[in-house]
Amino acid sequence: MQRGFRDLKRLIKQAEFKKYFFNTSWMMSEKIVTMGIGLIVSIFVARYLGPENFGILSYAASLTSLFAISTHLGLHGLAIREIVKYPEDDHQVLGTVFGLKMITAIIATIAFILFAIYTTKPGNEEFWVLCLMAGVILFKPFQVFDFWFQAKVKAKYSSIARGINSLVLALVKIVLVVFSATLLAFAFTYLLSAVLIALLFLFFYKSESNTSLFDWDFNLSRAKHLLSQGWMIMAGSFFAILYLKVDQVMLRWLVNAEEVGVYSVAATLSEAWYFIPGIIVASLFPKLIELRDKSEEKFKLRLQHLFDILSVLALFIAIFITLIADPAIHLLYGLEFQQASVILSIHIWAGIFIFMRAVFSKWILIEDAIAFSMLTHGAGAIANVILNLILIPGYGGVGAAVSTLLSYAMASYISLLFYKKSRPLFWMMSKSLVAPIRYSIKYFCI
Repeated sequence: MQRGFRDLKRLIKQAEFKKYFFNTSWMMSEKIVTMGIGLIVSIFVARYLGPENFGILSYAASLTSLFAISTHLGLHGLAIREIVKYPEDDHQVLGTVFGLKMITAIIATIAFILFAIYTTKPGNEEFWVLCLMAGVILFKPFQVFDFWFQAKVKAKYSSIARGINSLVLALVKIVLVVFSATLLAFAFTYLLSAVLIALLFLFFYKSESNTSLFDWDFNLSRAKHLLSQGWMIMAGSFFAILYLKVDQVMLRWLVNAEEVGVYSVAATLSEAWYFIPGIIVASLFPKLIELRDKSEEKFKLRLQHLFDILSVLALFIAIFITLIADPAIHLLYGLEFQQASVILSIHIWAGIFIFMRAVFSKWILIEDAIAFSMLTHGAGAIANVILNLILIPGYGGVGAAVSTLLSYAMASYISLLFYKKSRPLFWMMSKSLVAPIRYSIKYFCI
């Protein structure tokens, strides 16, 4: 392990990495600040609303994520690539991507409202919460500004925008708690957040770009080209969101809103750590590409080191959270949410597979195995839905946590065994799962 960390430290000092470090540091800082603020505020909101109302809010947010995935279209990485590759055409790339996203956003919003009419009683509080959340989808197309910032290595502006948005929304929610606001008022904050981040993105884009929004244009040929490449990425993203958010939706259908609220508290604390591996691996991605071209042996060695570091980090987090889950839930959320401690102590172990998945995801891009990524996410989504149907009726949120753990293991670990090209990564991950034992034996044998 010491050697792995020394190698990681040496990588960070490399000249090739330095040009990415400043941009990445903004991303890391923004994630830490927004996650920290969001977590603290969610504690106040959950305690104020109670398990049932907090469950309705969480259920609505999960449904929004599921419907909003249609606006993804697999265009994130493709749009950034096109802007980098054809900087003189960025007005056309942005206009085309924005147009495609807006079309799907309108369709998804209408579908969401129809779903709300069908599944709830029109006019009751839950129905209006869902309708307010549906409005959030209409602002998803404004993510194109973020693509431009990333392509131009100006991600700090996206980070600043999200940081301002988080601070404003945190203050608004605290005010709502202080003045005993209704559930609808808290649902409205999601729509307010979507509007605010869109305006901030627009402001920074206008200040940094020489291109006017009126110069944007939609190109049908480019749209067809992008969609032809992005559909598999979109399918994989859909499956990924499905097995990340379907637990709360199925808990609402199979149990009740209160169970969703309890589960959501545990999931929030568990998933708060998921940004860490993404930032680490994204920072080292350019070096991995370089190593893949220069030396297959060194490339595999670097992958193993990353798997080891991330799996050990996830293991320490899982053990720590498991040990403090019960007193932490009691202290932070109170007795109403005490059952969340059991759910948290199970759910947190899924992080081991999420952390290692970050490395696997970059391997997929390097090896051009996007189709396999879609299949693994699909396997995880199907496994999660089936396991939820089996476990939730009898075990509620605890069953959903077990389903999450097993489905993540299926999607990000077990499925790799069945594909010849990814099988070496399965064995790398297997070695990483026992990394503490491996390095302990190596240390004491020297």
